[in-house]
Amino acid sequence: MKSKILAVMLLPLALSVSACGDTWGQRAVTGGAIGTGAGLAVGAVAGWPLLAPALVGGVVGAGIGAATAKEK
Repeated sequence: MKSKILAVMLLPLALSVSACGDTWGQRAVTGGAIGTGAGLAVGAVAGWPLLAPALVGGVVGAGIGAATAKEK
């Protein structure tokens, strides 16, 4: 139960820092952090072990963040 409450509390924090960063590296790091948080939230709500959703979310988030970086 605590993990579900924690996941619900962390979701607004993850959304508040979305799309932070101007460079490719900053976007990849913040995207990875947001993806990790989203993976943890999904894993906690679904009752899954937390490591796999966090890793997948982090990798996908970092990839999306890097891919959407502005060219400088």
